[in-house]
Amino acid sequence: MQTVRRLAVPLLVVLILATACGRSVTVGDVSVVPEPVFCVQKEGTFTLRGNPRLSVQGFGQNSPTAKYIMKSLRSAHMHPSLVPTSSEADISLVLNDTVNSEIGTEGYLLEVRNGGIRISANSETGLLYGYQTLVQLLPADVLKTTYRSITMPECTILDYPRFAWRGVMLDVSRHFFNVKHVKKVLDVMATYKMNKLHWHLTDDHGWRLPSEKYPQLNTVGSWRVDRDDVPWGKAEPAREGERATYGGYYSKEEIADVIRYAADRGIEVIPEVELPGHVSAVLAAMPQLACDDYPYEVAIGPYWPPKAILCAGNDSTLTVLYDLLDEVCDLFPSKYIHIGGDEAWKDNWEACAKCQRRIRAEHLDGEEQLQSWLVGKVQQHLAERGKTIIGWDEIMGLKKEGWSMDNGVSETNPFVTDDAVVLSWRGYEPGLAAARGGHPVIMCPTEYCYVDYYQADPRYQPASIGGLVTLSKAYGFDPVPEGTPAAVARNVIGGQCNLWAEYINTPQHAEYMLLPRMLATAECLWTPRDNKDWNRFRRKVEVQKDRLHAKGYNYCEGSFTPHFTARRVDDNTMNISISTEVPNTYIFYTTDLSTPTRESLIYIGPINLERGTHIKILPVYKDIERDSVYEFLIK
Repeated sequence: MQTVRRLAVPLLVVLILATACGRSVTVGDVSVVPEPVFCVQKEGTFTLRGNPRLSVQGFGQNSPTAKYIMKSLRSAHMHPSLVPTSSEADISLVLNDTVNSEIGTEGYLLEVRNGGIRISANSETGLLYGYQTLVQLLPADVLKTTYRSITMPECTILDYPRFAWRGVMLDVSRHFFNVKHVKKVLDVMATYKMNKLHWHLTDDHGWRLPSEKYPQLNTVGSWRVDRDDVPWGKAEPAREGERATYGGYYSKEEIADVIRYAADRGIEVIPEVELPGHVSAVLAAMPQLACDDYPYEVAIGPYWPPKAILCAGNDSTLTVLYDLLDEVCDLFPSKYIHIGGDEAWKDNWEACAKCQRRIRAEHLDGEEQLQSWLVGKVQQHLAERGKTIIGWDEIMGLKKEGWSMDNGVSETNPFVTDDAVVLSWRGYEPGLAAARGGHPVIMCPTEYCYVDYYQADPRYQPASIGGLVTLSKAYGFDPVPEGTPAAVARNVIGGQCNLWAEYINTPQHAEYMLLPRMLATAECLWTPRDNKDWNRFRRKVEVQKDRLHAKGYNYCEGSFTPHFTARRVDDNTMNISISTEVPNTYIFYTTDLSTPTRESLIYIGPINLERGTHIKILPVYKDIERDSVYEFLIK
């Protein structure tokens, strides 16, 4: 006891000195991502000291919410203490006695006054979101710098989400990310009020779920031959006798840990078990479920076309699926189970005698409807477990020629009930068709929401699967396109961004692809359409980069490709405006065919140039040349 007492005194002195030696800071304008519904900044200020007093009203001091906020404040070098009443507190968290109907279940009211900070909400989730907004009123480097006091502006923020589903999909099949990284993704999701983690746990390249009933899925299906020393597109097949050493799977305990961690941050974890296609890993472990005797292996590198498909004519296929899905239901408390359904290559079904017998016996109209029948059987089984299915838009049986926002086509799968949730990735049209049929729809069209695509000039970016979704493109996402009828729009429950991991083999690369584009998705899903403003958002992202850096996240600085706006002055002259997506980028240029340097002319506003002029541009950001020289001909 005496030894402990001697150690405790110096530690207390260190804590006191750390607080006393911190500096004071005054925060300027309110800048929050996602943009709130209503925010007004006032003339007064409130100063938050390094030892804030915290009160919780209407819920327990030992609740996960209270513990999370206390821990978060400590990570910001503060030393909070709990006090019994709001009148004694610097920060009051109040669970409403009377429901505030304006803010709903996830909204909050944040008030910064001269006497303190008050966050009120109808739920603990709302309080968490209010607290996340409060953190964004603190200095960007609050996690790295100890402040003796922080003076912030008085303000009132009333806020609630536009959409209930605000998701991130994380693919851990192509490359396996450990629990530490999954938690880091959950942390950044919580910061920006994203509330659904769609966990893509199975695919051709690995099975990441534990299975007691079918252990070969883990001993065989979770591992592949390691080719991570070469680019994904150049991976060679396994050689005879070569051991499978790359991969892994999550234990039951790890999954439970992730689920708890997510719940403490207001996030629901939705597992995905891919079927009936993208199942090379399953067939490598359980070849009896294939239509043929092809020797399947856990896929290495690109696998296209994805011909591996479960034999729908084999009764044991349904038995295994039911068993596996029961294990998933036991692991995940979410009301949703994602069952995949995309890119199911049906060549094997066409050649399979069992599948053809099934088509005839069930009076089906070919292989497409055979998939619809199989999805319906899975939905029925999961419904008996109290679960709702989600599937990629192919589960509706719609072919591309049936899509149109104008032709009134609705869902065409007679085997799936209308509570099945459709995740629309092949553009807006299949989702709108499903919504017309009464299905809940989550929008994630590739052109806006696929964050495995390049986000800037590919010549200066890490390898990617292709495509281009810049930050401004991601910010243009709206789950409900203009002109959508109200009866259809009400079935669109939200959207998400999708991080596929073919070319992403490290947590740092995953963060780089996700950030800052996830912030754009967050604002598109939370903020009312009329409150969005690209120029304001791009300025806010610069502040958020500092926050992300302080938290140890890797992120992309953005696209520096110049954007031109040309206005005719006369028959021979054009007035040219130049910008990049990233604020505070210096643009050096020449018009004499020479290569621009930092000694060249600097663009400070619109310039008049004659038609036929070649303008060359060099973007410089944070004193670094960010891209190659761009050349344009003024026409």
